[in-house]
Amino acid sequence: MLDEGRPLFVQIAEQIENDILDGTYPEETAVPSTNELANFLRINPATAGKGLNRLVDSGVLYKRRGIGMFVAAGAKQTLMEARRQSFSDEYIVPLMQEAAKLGISADELTELITKEARS
Repeated sequence: MLDEGRPLFVQIAEQIENDILDGTYPEETAVPSTNELANFLRINPATAGKGLNRLVDSGVLYKRRGIGMFVAAGAKQTLMEARRQSFSDEYIVPLMQEAAKLGISADELTELITKEARS
């Protein structure tokens, strides 16, 4: 699961996001605690906590004092919207820029994508 090239707390946050998106953690269910993550991944609890707090700061998780962290209502939709925007920024915008350099129109690009999707 862990990639040496990226910060661990970012990877922890992304893994929990992925688990929320695929339904492993539905809304209003508990996610693993800081200590559970730290023990499972054999990392410093502060690192695991930083990953969880990143999700708290973004409104995906919320804390129940003395009980743990839970998936917020609407978290899945929030994550999907954020990832769609990220997808657009990281893939669609550069694709459109490259297509413009090559003189490929939006309609031609749509046709190319449709053709590739069907193959």
